[in-house]
Amino acid sequence: MSEYTDVIRERVEADWNRIVDLLSRKIALRSVSAEGITGEHMKRSAEFVADELREVGIDTRVVQSHNPDGTPGAWEVVGSRMVDPNAPTVLLYAHHDVQPVPDASAWDTDPFVGTEIDGRLYGRGSADDGGGIAIHSGALKALGDDLKVNVKVFIEGEEEMGSPSFIPFIEEHASEFESDVIIVADSGNWSADIPSLTTSLRGNTCVDVTVRALTHPVHSGQYGGPILDANTLAAMLIASMYDANGDLAVPGVAAEEPIGGLQRDLDEANVRADAGIVDTYRLAGTGSLASRLWTKPSMTVIGFDAHPVEGSFNVIAPETRFRLSLRTAPNQRPEDAQNALAEFLTTHAPFGAEVEVNKLENGMGWAMDPNAVAVKDALEAMQEAFGVAPINKGEGGSIPFIPELQRIFPAAQVLVTGPEDPKANAHSPNESISLSGLKNNVITEALLLAKLGK
Repeated sequence: MSEYTDVIRERVEADWNRIVDLLSRKIALRSVSAEGITGEHMKRSAEFVADELREVGIDTRVVQSHNPDGTPGAWEVVGSRMVDPNAPTVLLYAHHDVQPVPDASAWDTDPFVGTEIDGRLYGRGSADDGGGIAIHSGALKALGDDLKVNVKVFIEGEEEMGSPSFIPFIEEHASEFESDVIIVADSGNWSADIPSLTTSLRGNTCVDVTVRALTHPVHSGQYGGPILDANTLAAMLIASMYDANGDLAVPGVAAEEPIGGLQRDLDEANVRADAGIVDTYRLAGTGSLASRLWTKPSMTVIGFDAHPVEGSFNVIAPETRFRLSLRTAPNQRPEDAQNALAEFLTTHAPFGAEVEVNKLENGMGWAMDPNAVAVKDALEAMQEAFGVAPINKGEGGSIPFIPELQRIFPAAQVLVTGPEDPKANAHSPNESISLSGLKNNVITEALLLAKLGK
């Protein structure tokens, strides 16, 4: 398809100013769902996306979803272009809501003005997930009348808020989403120059843990020694979940190797620099760095009730509470991991302290089928567009709606692509997108849709 690749590249080049302008105008809409998913600003955002997709041949409409309790939900964009009832159907997903900007002074540019610097476009939502919308728009425009697959689109309005109305909406509109292939453009590439399919996502489960040693506070000078304070007991309990290498060692909490095999391990120096790790810290765990970040479980204490240092005094804390966030292996049911974690915590209480576990929400992980036909087509399209072999990668984070999509449409082949790269700073100050990477992503998706049409 080298000649056709050249044709698509020329079409994308000719359309490039429109694509970048679309993205800049999307940034300016300030589509922050945390400021109210039902707000007029979110409705405007949805209508903008619907209008832009109509310009590239998709019959779209804006629909307000509702939450499981019946209250009004997000403004969603749905649409389709049906070219042949016998052709495969591809669902294109992205989301139009963006993360908030708590402190604009932490940005080098105005977060809601698309600003190009050194080949990157800066602005909130430039990568996550305005880039996904731009990819879909550019690919559909590039194909034009060459499109040989039926296309359905769903541009979500509350992904950054956890998608509370996502499942009710999909289930009520299932016929509008049924498809052979689902392309989720909400992840990213190995780098701006090296493309990737995202092969897996970890799941997530949370628990609140209460550790109690006393029924009331007592003086640390009078009783300290035989009685350990609840914070210390909690620290001992948390530490007991790890072995000497720093691997999580809770029976029943599964670990996996990278899905589809590991093509290239992550570079430790880059990870250390990107995460801001202090020089003296030695990375915990064993095995490839990729497996530790993508497919092995990880535990994080995300909340801890303890007296502040300011105003502290000599008393033994009788009890404390902390919250654990457990990222689970892609294929493990999170409730199974949660039950195993609760069992471990309640049976490993230091010195017989009382331990109570309150089980919170669960989110399933996801693993790509590396043998799916759509995967082969996607990898070929990436190589043709970028000119280099793709390097597949996992993600340590969780996107619970992807396994839910797979559950509702079990026959569909799911591909997770996206506009981000390691410098994108999604969810952080100075979010940006590589414009050269975006251009190649647009070309990739156009070529992929062409391959799926065969």
